[in-house]
Formats: sequence, structure tokens, C-alpha cells
Amino acid sequence: MSLLTGDAIRWGIAGGTTASSAIPRITIQAFCDTAQTAQLLESTVHDRRMAKVALTTHNGGIAGAIETYKHNPTPNLIIVETALDLEALLPALARLAQSCDAAARIVVLGHLNDVRLYRELLRAGIADYIVLPAVAAQIVTSIVELFATTETQVGRTIGFVSAKGGAGGSTLAHNIAWSTATLLNQDSVILDMDLPFGTAGLNFNQDPAKGLAQAMALQPGDQPALDRLMSKIANHVNLLTAPVTLERSFDPTEHAFDALLAMCRASTPIVVLDIPHAWTAWVRRTLSTIDEVVIVAEPDLANLRNAKNLVDALKSLRPDASAPLLVLNKIGLPRRPEISPAEFAQSIDCPLLGQIPFDAALFGMAANNGQMIAESAPNHKINEIFRAIGLTVTGHDATQIAERTSPLLKLPSFLRKRA
Repeated sequence: MSLLTGDAIRWGIAGGTTASSAIPRITIQAFCDTAQTAQLLESTVHDRRMAKVALTTHNGGIAGAIETYKHNPTPNLIIVETALDLEALLPALARLAQSCDAAARIVVLGHLNDVRLYRELLRAGIADYIVLPAVAAQIVTSIVELFATTETQVGRTIGFVSAKGGAGGSTLAHNIAWSTATLLNQDSVILDMDLPFGTAGLNFNQDPAKGLAQAMALQPGDQPALDRLMSKIANHVNLLTAPVTLERSFDPTEHAFDALLAMCRASTPIVVLDIPHAWTAWVRRTLSTIDEVVIVAEPDLANLRNAKNLVDALKSLRPDASAPLLVLNKIGLPRRPEISPAEFAQSIDCPLLGQIPFDAALFGMAANNGQMIAESAPNHKINEIFRAIGLTVTGHDATQIAERTSPLLKLPSFLRKRA
């Protein structure tokens, strides 16, 4: 394998990818000169975009890589750290290339901030050159640009989770999904992930024989079978219902939903997850890999404590992802002492995305009829709140809606377009 042929090691930006795209299943081996660089590379596996990546680190830099690949197969990507200048680096990389498969890509981590060095390395066929010190997000973004494709992630995954049981996370997830899909004329799928006690079937007046439990058992990529399991409840709105039975116990493994979410994301623009109020391995896994997390809470002390714990855990699980968002529900419940929305959001250090006033009659009527608010009360102003929240979490600009409606819809400017 000759380094200087120009096509020996492929490089370039995958057309149409973004920094938020997932990376497919690849293997990465890194050869470091310093412990600090090894720690930096190992920290990249915590990025949700690296969920399918197998990464190992080794000592020895370029020399170690050359020796390793004399006798071992090469991975999809080789990362090498070096302090060599251009004159010494190019021959060393040429020797490395002779030991590698033609399909392997090489990223160099260097200590010299030299434009000439960067250009010569790219001209020689190196995939990328990153100047140290760097942060994990830089390295992950470089890998995304090399390997992710537009097919990897078509849809945007948004998870709704209640800070406390009964806070209304499921109700808001369903209404916001419905409002957003119908407003944007984009297909959506709602996953009711509370397997024994889910309420999506009731809320949408649906009782299909099959749903989420069967979808979890599908083979990866079996899109036709997944389509057959979905219940179409309106134009652009599809549903995977929970089995809602106590005749069997449900104990999903940590990765039980990985393949299903990948299929949903690959085929549907808006993927809304109704996540139960629980803290299990699969819940942690799901929350760490989706695009947006919305915490639904009521403005009282117990919700505040739980929301704070959730926010702290999510920031640890998602160090390079967007921060979780807060929606306060049932504001103005009669006779209840309440924490002000601003104080609540400040206390948990979480952006306040929306405020939903308490209205027992409005929500009760919709629930009893198996309808969304947009169906039972299409002219009610709360529908505008749902749409504004939905536009924001799906990465659209909610300014036009927010500026022409009530103060309840006044979203912070930094939330109006969340890519």
C-alpha cells in the first residue's frame, strides 16, 4: 500500500453529513505517544454518536502502529499521535501505509500547528490532521465526517420523561408529536416504551394486536416488518403501542431498543419516545443516545429534586450532546404551593422550554374521548404551545409562532432554532 498514490488511503467529507449524525459500526485503533492523548481518545466513546464504535488505544505512536500491522489486520480507522515534523513524518506514514489494507483510513494527531504540514498530509492521502491539544468533540466530529452517511440518521429522536410519576410526560409527548407532525406535514412515529402500563393506546383510542413488543424482536433493517407493526392513527402520525399486560414480566436488556431505534431513525423524520418514569439500564442507554431529552415536571419540591437528579445524570451521560430541556406541566393547580417556573429552571440549571397551565376539564375530556387536544379543542391556545415546543425540539424555528401568540409561548432566543 503506497501512501503517495493519492488513493491508497481515502479521505474526504461524506456528502450531506452533519455533526449530529451517528457513526456506523466501525473499528478504531489508536496509537498514542502520551497518556493524556490516550485518555482523550478513550473519552470519545461517551459521545452518543460513537455508540456503535469499537475503539482501542495502544502505546507507541506511528512506530507501534507499523509494528502491529505487520502481523495483524487493519481496522477501519487508524489514529496515530506524533511530534514529527513534515520531513520525518511523511516517510514514517509511508512505511505505515505499506503495512495497512488499502481501505484503511488514517487520522494523525500532531503537536505542530502548521498549515503546510496539514496540506501536505491531505495531499498524501491522510484522512485528517488534528492539532493537539484537542477536545473529544473535535475528534468525534472528524470521524463523523469520514464515516457517517445521510442514510445513517434521517429522523430526529425526542424522548419525553417525567420527573415524577403522574407529571404528564406521556400526555405531552403524544400531543406534541401529533401537533408537530400535522403542522410540518412530516411522518412521525410514537413509541410507547412503558411496556406494562403504557397509555398511548388509550390516548389515541387504539387497541392493535401487535406493537412495540413485536417490533423489539425484529431483525435489524427489517423495515417492511416494522411498517406492518405500526398503527396509523392520522396523516403523518404512526404509533407503536405497549402490550399493557401483566401476564408476563418485561425486563429489557440495556441494548434492547438499539436496533428498533436505528430503524425508526432511518425511515421516519420525527421519532417521539414516551419513556417511563424509571431508572434502568435500558432507560439510561436510550436517554444517552437520542437527540433531545425533554423532562416534564410539575412545579413542586419532589419534582424539583427528581428533575435535578435527572439533569445531573443526563449531563454526565451526554457530555457532548445538547442539554436536556424542561417543560413545566399543570401550572396553577388550585391550592398547591408552587415553585415559580424561573426559579425551578434556575435551580436545576436547565433551559425552560414551555409552561403548560393546569386544565382538568380540557385534558380530561380529550383523554376520555381517546383524542388529542388538537382534535377535541382545535381552537384552544394550548395547541400553539404544543406546536412551538415541537418545532423547537425538531430543530425548526419557532419564532413565527412564538411572536404572534400569548406570552406563554415566548421561548428563549437560544431555543428558537435548536439544530
